[in-house]
Amino acid sequence: MKGYDMLPAVSNIKRNTVAILTALAIALPAAPALAWGQREQDVLKGAAGVVLLQGIIRETKPNKHHNQPRYENRPRYEQRYEPRYERQYEQPRYQQYAPRYEQPRVSVYNTAAARAFNSFSSSERRLIQRRLSSYGYYRGGIDGSFGPGTYNAVVAYAGDQGQTRQLGSTNSAYGVYDGLIN
Repeated sequence: MKGYDMLPAVSNIKRNTVAILTALAIALPAAPALAWGQREQDVLKGAAGVVLLQGIIRETKPNKHHNQPRYENRPRYEQRYEPRYERQYEQPRYQQYAPRYEQPRVSVYNTAAARAFNSFSSSERRLIQRRLSSYGYYRGGIDGSFGPGTYNAVVAYAGDQGQTRQLGSTNSAYGVYDGLIN
């Protein structure tokens, strides 16, 4: 008999052993139990029932090792022989890349519009923001500070007025702000 052919025989032996132990568990304590009261007998029956149910559950539970395939001839992984050779030196290959110009990113705080805006007094800056807000360009708080909201509002206003090119220099940006103040 091979190893996996013996499993049903072992299973039958286990089943018979569980049945014998269950019968002994019920029969042996039954003799002195007759002298006990009804409650004691019920407790004993419950304990015997638990032992019996555990045996049944163990028998019906699938065995993890039983369901796995067994290989008589396991596959062998052989390392193939690869002849070794000395590498010859190869000259490195160089490629020329065309230089790319990337425009440096400018923060909204370093623009000509920001420099011109910050040169005004605090009350004038708040007036500019109020006017931009009343025209529908600005939705932020009227705090007199220049940020992305104020920048976007000024650029949109200048675009609608045809003055977008004036935001390129600080002196020209004053003209856009003067149009909002006056």
